[in-house]
Amino acid sequence: MPTQIHSTAIVSSKAQLADGVIVEPYAIIEDDVTIGEGTFIGPHTLIANGARIGKNCKIHNGAVVSTAPQDLSYKNEPTTFELGDNSTIREFCTLNRGTVKQHQKSAVGSNCLLMAYTHVAHDCLIGNNVIIANSVQMAGHVTIHDYAIIGGLTAIHQFVNIGAYTMIGGHFRIPKDIPPYIMAGGWPVSFERLNIIGLKRRGFTQEAIDSLNDAYRILYLSNFNVTQGVEKIKSTMKITPEVQNVLDFISNAKRGIITARRSFGE
Repeated sequence: MPTQIHSTAIVSSKAQLADGVIVEPYAIIEDDVTIGEGTFIGPHTLIANGARIGKNCKIHNGAVVSTAPQDLSYKNEPTTFELGDNSTIREFCTLNRGTVKQHQKSAVGSNCLLMAYTHVAHDCLIGNNVIIANSVQMAGHVTIHDYAIIGGLTAIHQFVNIGAYTMIGGHFRIPKDIPPYIMAGGWPVSFERLNIIGLKRRGFTQEAIDSLNDAYRILYLSNFNVTQGVEKIKSTMKITPEVQNVLDFISNAKRGIITARRSFGE
């Protein structure tokens, strides 16, 4: 299928568009842009310098992709914004490229859905199969791991790390790291319980779910501090790959992890 560019779109002759790319009316595509096969670029979008867009993506009306970081130290250094394959960017999302201070890029993985008005700031790294609901606003240097789901109207503090397979409710402020495999919500955002339904849907075994349940009971419901809880897990439990992921996440946490507010009981 040939590339289709509407007559009102402004597409630089230096941009690299693969076969099957569709560019809708009044879109703007700047010089240093690469767009993969079969991707749809909606009307009134801006695809700015540094964009590296994968195959079969859908970028909807009014989205702004790979614009300069909102960072006063940025001096027009060449950096990028990367989008994996089969991802959807809905209306009016704003996705900034990286800075030379950290990754030199921002990135959203494959098979992701970013709903309307999401903001991805500089040096954010979002994994694969992530769903981010409407109007989530993230500061710079945020990391969100695979299969995480973030509820709408959530504000994420800079340098926060959100673990894989975690589900976070909507309309919250996230100032601390959120470990993998859990559900988080409340005010302030706190550990609620294991994301059991989500894990079952993703094919986790009952053994894996039970081991995670045991680990989080020790960590959050045994009156230990985080260091004591980690040591208790190591000394009393069989360390499955999933539990090891939890331990590794905690050891790498730079902002500290969220605390528990409620009991959980599956």
